[in-house]
Amino acid sequence: MQTAEVEAVGLVTSLAGTGSDPLPSLERSALIDDMQARGVESPNQVLASGNTAIVLVRAYLRPGIQKGDRFDVEVRVPSRSETESLRNGWLMETRLKNVAVVNNQVHDGHVWAVASGPILTEPGARGGEDAVKLGRGRILGGGICLRDRPLGLVLKTDHQNVANSSAVGAAINQRFHTFQQGIKTSVATPRTNERIDLIVHPRYQDNVPRYLQVIGSLALRETAAQRTARMTLLERQLLDPVTAAIAALRLEALGRDGVKILLKGIESDDHEVRFFSAEALAYLDEPKAAEPLVEAARDEPAFRVFALTALSAMDDFAAYDALRKLLDVPSAETRYGAFRALWAMNPRDEMIAGEDMKGRFSLHRLDTAGPPMVHVTRSFRPEIVLFGGEPRLLSPAVLEAGKEIIVQAKSDDEVTVSKFTVGQPDQKRTVTNRLDEIIRAIAELGGSYPDVVEALQQARGQKTLVGRLEVEAVPQAGRTYERQTARSEKDEAPEMGFRAEVTRPLPDLFPKLRSGNGDDRSLGETAIADADGETERTVAHGDRPRRRLFGNIRR
Repeated sequence: MQTAEVEAVGLVTSLAGTGSDPLPSLERSALIDDMQARGVESPNQVLASGNTAIVLVRAYLRPGIQKGDRFDVEVRVPSRSETESLRNGWLMETRLKNVAVVNNQVHDGHVWAVASGPILTEPGARGGEDAVKLGRGRILGGGICLRDRPLGLVLKTDHQNVANSSAVGAAINQRFHTFQQGIKTSVATPRTNERIDLIVHPRYQDNVPRYLQVIGSLALRETAAQRTARMTLLERQLLDPVTAAIAALRLEALGRDGVKILLKGIESDDHEVRFFSAEALAYLDEPKAAEPLVEAARDEPAFRVFALTALSAMDDFAAYDALRKLLDVPSAETRYGAFRALWAMNPRDEMIAGEDMKGRFSLHRLDTAGPPMVHVTRSFRPEIVLFGGEPRLLSPAVLEAGKEIIVQAKSDDEVTVSKFTVGQPDQKRTVTNRLDEIIRAIAELGGSYPDVVEALQQARGQKTLVGRLEVEAVPQAGRTYERQTARSEKDEAPEMGFRAEVTRPLPDLFPKLRSGNGDDRSLGETAIADADGETERTVAHGDRPRRRLFGNIRR
């Protein structure tokens, strides 16, 4: 369940004279060898250009990633590099490998992935103090995995035998199965006396950590009488907020046998009991889970990321309708979180499918209630989502979308998008001040996702953008919430007690921005809006939640 780090030395092109000829180094030698192997003539002459730069490329492969899956890629210039900026740069195809240091020597492993694409740097960064930010960037979805990373269980040393391996595999397959080419298939395959290979069940494809938590909650050997006694105990534990999280997980492991008890949990007056019960019911595809999960996503930020992920795992229309309603709320992260959950549920749904902008990014225009909002990402996939009304560009305004495209807003009905390239005829598009039309025009002229993001940031800075611009407003894990205390029959409302924290792994649907040095604040901070649309708090991307095996509640 650990991420696998892969890296390489790469070449960035299309820089506007901000690159440099790299100093003699192991990185330069490795890149020249790679260029020669690819048939590049005069590699030293290519590297000497001010429009190219050598970079270090790094990525993290999540547990269970499959061949063909995409992931984010990080790039940065080496230390002592004279490169001034990677803005507007394009990473040429780079083969990513796992690297190990043995006896003070670096050894390359297998090629795990390839990476390429436009580099997204800090949009608001300029020279001087921002030189470090301009020397690093990210390619959203720029990596393609070339092989599977299998999941598996390893038995402890004192339990390693064929009988135990077979028993574990049988217990898992009794609870889970999947289909391959229409044929029912087991998810667990005992390979040796110590290892069982696992296939990720489709219900948990966006939340692999929970999948393994549920598997860890399966009973290996249990009689009917023992199962009945355990279910009675789990019912009592479920209705106690202190033990509700673990009890719900173990009831989920029981499959349909646990539904009846979990349905009692969503009728509880305690918001923790309701949420944990509904979350488990969602992974059992029970329609009644939708309403309490919407309540949790809308009203309790600590539960939001887990509630949205659970809703996305359901196949029932109740979940789809619930997520659709969350697109109208004022909270920025709830609106975008609901959009991503809907996208995970069915990316081809007409309402959220969006338009392909020449393979560079996707544009989604959602006709929803609530104030107009524009959302752009810095991770996961390059996309621009327009919420509510019609986000527009006020006039007069002049924006730069990359180094070649200029946007000029002269009036509401006349916005000119022009491209000026040396040695080529000028190109021009005239559109209205609607943001979706402007973005389409930039894409038609060859603009990339970083170009559009840069233009939007400039519009916000000039206060010519009608609507909020939110960057990476995704639900967060590791938040605290007020736990209800016991109340008497005379109380009209529950009293709020101490603050508790949901400590569990972050679902794969909302991955955390991460960096090799553990500090992502250089990539910017996101303003998170609460249910009333006001700023709740500022979350630095480098803040990571503590990881526990089970979703328990900690004082």
